[in-house]
Amino acid sequence: KIVNPSICDGKRVLIVEDEPLIAQDIASILEGYDYNISGIIRKPDLVFDHLKNDPPDIAILDVNLNAEKDGIDIGEHIAKHYEFPIVYLTAYADKKTIDRAKHTKPMGYIVKPFDEKDIFTTLEIALYNYANMLKPVVFDKALINKNIHSLLTEKEFEILKDIYDGKTN
Repeated sequence: KIVNPSICDGKRVLIVEDEPLIAQDIASILEGYDYNISGIIRKPDLVFDHLKNDPPDIAILDVNLNAEKDGIDIGEHIAKHYEFPIVYLTAYADKKTIDRAKHTKPMGYIVKPFDEKDIFTTLEIALYNYANMLKPVVFDKALINKNIHSLLTEKEFEILKDIYDGKTN
C-alpha cells in the first residue's frame, strides 16, 4: 500500500514575530505537528543573517514588527533571493496591507487572533502547494531514458513517479 505522509514531517520553520509569547505559542503548536523550528527571530535586522546561514523550508512572518522593516519587507527579500514559501501572520487585514503582501506571492495569510488549526492547516497547504508549483510539467519516461545509460522499465518508471510524488510504501 502506498501512503502519502504529511508534507510537514521534519520541515524547518522560521518564525519572525516580535511578541515573544505569540512566537513561543506558534513554536509549540508546530512542534506538536512534527515541524522543526529553525529559529525564532524578534528583530527584522537579524533575519537576513539567519537566512544566509540557515535557510528554512518555510517562514512565518509577522507583518508588524515595530521596526523600520516589517514582515512584508522581509517577504520581498525572501522572494527575490530564496526559494521557499512564506506565510504572513498579522492583525492587519486592511486592503493596503493585503495589496502590499500579495506582491510577494505568499502561500498564506493568517489573521490574528489565530488558533492551532489555523497555523497547521495554513502551513500544510502552503508547503503542499509550493512543492507542487516546483514540479516540472513534463515527467516523461522517454525523456528520462534518453539521459541515462540503463533504460527504465515501465514498472521502474511507475515507482519513480510515486517517489517523486512523495509517496512511500
